[in-house]
Amino acid sequence: MHNQPLKHKLYVIIFESDTPAGKAFDVTLIICILLSILLAIIESLQGLPSWLSTPFIVLEYLFTVFFTFEYVTRIYCSPNPRKYIFSFFGIVDLLATLPLYLAFFLPGARYLLIIRAFRIIRVFRIFKLFNFWLEGERLLTSLRESSKKIAVFFLFVVILVVAIGTLMYMIEGTQPNTQFNNIPNSIYWAIVTMTTVGYGDITPATALGKFLSACVMLIGYTIIAVPTGIVSASMMKEYKKLKDLQCPNCHKTGHEENATYCKYCGHKLKNDEIYQQENTATDPDRTTS
Repeated sequence: MHNQPLKHKLYVIIFESDTPAGKAFDVTLIICILLSILLAIIESLQGLPSWLSTPFIVLEYLFTVFFTFEYVTRIYCSPNPRKYIFSFFGIVDLLATLPLYLAFFLPGARYLLIIRAFRIIRVFRIFKLFNFWLEGERLLTSLRESSKKIAVFFLFVVILVVAIGTLMYMIEGTQPNTQFNNIPNSIYWAIVTMTTVGYGDITPATALGKFLSACVMLIGYTIIAVPTGIVSASMMKEYKKLKDLQCPNCHKTGHEENATYCKYCGHKLKNDEIYQQENTATDPDRTTS
């Protein structure tokens, strides 16, 4: 259990993708993930031949055994097992192994193996797409920074649909055989209309109700764009901050987005601690190992 050379060798294969063995393992892992997801999708179809049930069950058990072995091996060879277990990828890896075991107690739980789709995120590490991962990190940062504004906006929308639904109930509720027979139904109509989904299961019959419906549709188009604008403004602010990064030596700005050294004097733009944090942020597996 304490064979350090074995642990290091397994770590290189499982957590790294710079070696042929590591890349082959990751590609094999992704293929197995895709096949297991495809298997679950096909198995949910009605009218499949009965003779397919046994091969499907065998394949599902094989995939589960493989993912379980891989998860246990990751814990074994990780320098910091606790950190890996409670990391994002550690939790996803665990959830990817549980559905078949839970199916013994909850029959429908086996379809939770669709969670394995999240493991495909490792494709960013395998094919060196760290820049895309970094963009995702920036998007999440922008969402976190905009969360309070979006929460206030969401509260405003909730109040608005309640008010509009109540108003529509007052207009249409007195009509015979009306679909707006209570305020909850009217609020449901307001949400469907404002989001421009438009199921059409509830429609106004009076002229005033139709006029209000048209106004709600127009309001919906303007409201949908607001969260996008909030997040976009936050992202632009972040990009501007990176663009205005000043060299501590020559005090010039205008550097490239991922620049580490000044393009004018060659001095390091950021201190070693910040540089290390940004480098580890681009590789999720390195942060969990």
